[in-house]
Formats: sequence, C-alpha cells, structure tokens
Amino acid sequence: MNMKALLGKKIGMSRVFTKEGGAVPVTVLEVGPCKVLQIKTKEKDGYEAVQIGYEPLKKNIGKSRKGKEFRYLKEFPLTDSLNVGDEIAVSLFKEGEKVEVAGISKGKGFQGGVRKWGFSGRNQTRGTKHEHRTLGSVGAARPGRVWAGKRMPGRMGSQRITVKNLRIMAVDEAQGILAVKGAVPGRKGILVEIRAK
Repeated sequence: MNMKALLGKKIGMSRVFTKEGGAVPVTVLEVGPCKVLQIKTKEKDGYEAVQIGYEPLKKNIGKSRKGKEFRYLKEFPLTDSLNVGDEIAVSLFKEGEKVEVAGISKGKGFQGGVRKWGFSGRNQTRGTKHEHRTLGSVGAARPGRVWAGKRMPGRMGSQRITVKNLRIMAVDEAQGILAVKGAVPGRKGILVEIRAK
C-alpha cells in the first residue's frame, strides 16, 4: 500500500490570503524530518509497515532504544521505495494536496452532563434548589441498576481525533513548515500525524 505519512508538531493558527484577496484560516505545523528506523515484512513480522522516528534524543538513552534514539516512534502502512536510514522531509507533500491529520484533543478535566453532553439541566424555578445542572433520574425500577452506556459526568477531551480532507495551503521546505486549511485537534506543541494517500 502506497501511503505518505509524517510526524510533526502543531505550532498554532494563522491565515493566508488567496489571489482574490480572501483570507483562509490555516493551522501551521512543524513537520519532520523523520528517519526510517525499521521496515516490517510479512515474512518476519506478519505484516508490512514502516517505522519512523521523530525528534532525536540527545541523552538518557537505554540499551533497549539502541539505534532508535527518538522521542516519538510510529508505524505506518508500508510506503514504496523506502530503506532503513532514509530521511523523510516536508517536501513529501505538495501544495493543494488533501491530507488527514490526527492528534490528541485538548483535555478539559472532569465535567458534568450539561457541559459534556449538552443536557438542559433542571427547572430554574418551581422550588428547584442546588440541582440546576444535575442529571435527574438515571436509573429505572427494573432492572434496578443503571444501564451501561448511560451518558454521565466524567472526563472530557484527551481523545485521539482525526480530521480528514484538509487541503495544504502552503509548504515551506526550508523551515519544514506545513500550513493546512482549517483546524487541527490539540493544543500547541502536540504531536500530530499527517497522512495522504
């Protein structure tokens, strides 16, 4: 399977101007360079993939990481004509190409049902006291327990999210910068995966 993939970091948001004078919101990504560390084969590993490393480590490297001294290691479906030791840069992608970007969304901590699920809450009048943002009844007489999957308060955010069909608006090969149209999940500095078929 021929797939282009790279790792990078989210820098922040900006905008670019089109020839017609319109402003397009973009997310600026610092992409690569990534190094090919291992080629997985069906004969040896049972599947085909390429393992790449991003952001080299300079110290505190154990024996188990020998030869893979990178902060981030990821596997992607095998890309043709790659060899161990090859370096992949942002020039892999072209302006106007569509990509999908995956990252971890911002964590929002423990939230109630009103914020997490959009519940309306209880009455504001009619004697309601200290329960304006509570769920209300969550169980039933039978089976005498709360059904699995019930929307309840809990931790919100910090989930892997993939945004598809983001158009590349600009590529800066000298600085390793990629600008994609629209928003990308996560806070500034988060690790992102950029893939295109």
